[in-house]
Amino acid sequence: MIHYTDHISQLIRDIVLRVPALSFIQPADVLVFARLGRTGADGPYATCHSLNLPPSEPGYYFWRDRESGRLTRRSEWFVTKSPSVSIAGHEIKYLLSFTLPRFCDQSLLRSYKREFYHDSEPWVAKLDTIVHELYHIDPEEPGIRRVTRADGEYSARMHSPGFFQEVVQMVHQYLASGPDPAVYEFLRDDFRQLEARYGGVVGTTFRTFPSYPQRYVEPLSPQPAVPGEAEEVALERLRVRPARTRYTEADLRLRRFTAQAARPLRGRFTPVRHEHQAA
Repeated sequence: MIHYTDHISQLIRDIVLRVPALSFIQPADVLVFARLGRTGADGPYATCHSLNLPPSEPGYYFWRDRESGRLTRRSEWFVTKSPSVSIAGHEIKYLLSFTLPRFCDQSLLRSYKREFYHDSEPWVAKLDTIVHELYHIDPEEPGIRRVTRADGEYSARMHSPGFFQEVVQMVHQYLASGPDPAVYEFLRDDFRQLEARYGGVVGTTFRTFPSYPQRYVEPLSPQPAVPGEAEEVALERLRVRPARTRYTEADLRLRRFTAQAARPLRGRFTPVRHEHQAA
């Protein structure tokens, strides 16, 4: 069987060596994992998740009467935090998730990306997605790269026309650098072709599948004082489930993905790897 997320990780290591705009990325800081995403369903092909954001500023929810505008109740003070993920003692800064089998079945032939890659093979849509997610990593500060508007201010949007064009340029730059085809050849096959060739597709997931490390809410203790009228209104306790705050390699599991499900892998697994020489 083919270890799909491992192949993506190998490809990422080659990309950041060959694309100067992404050379600041340390592959050891990035963990690739798989999520279930059925072909034809709505949703992203991949997502970049930041783990290095600091805790949020303290805050609380409040409710006002629609007619009078009077404050009626408020929640406890809380902050949001990022969980910690470490592999062999190394702290992970970013998670990249890929939805299988949907990502495998991505093609330029059925994508808006076709207008950017006129003479390219259909599988390049998948390479574009990988570079796209890497480009979300901010080189200057923790978190996701922020989009700047024409007036120089930050935009609330995650993408801009310039963002997509820069991704296309990096994809062309990578392919023009002469990478060994063995590094990216797994992208040529769709999901059915991968199953036929390798006998199955597996990927790294978290033990809590389909859950994975995400920002969580934590009430403050002790609770700060509240200003003005909020001090007099009813207090509503936050209803938050106990959150996992730390993950290690012990929380990773291999799952075999099919067209409709992802099942834990049982027994011994020997991944199929493409051997290639470094450039």
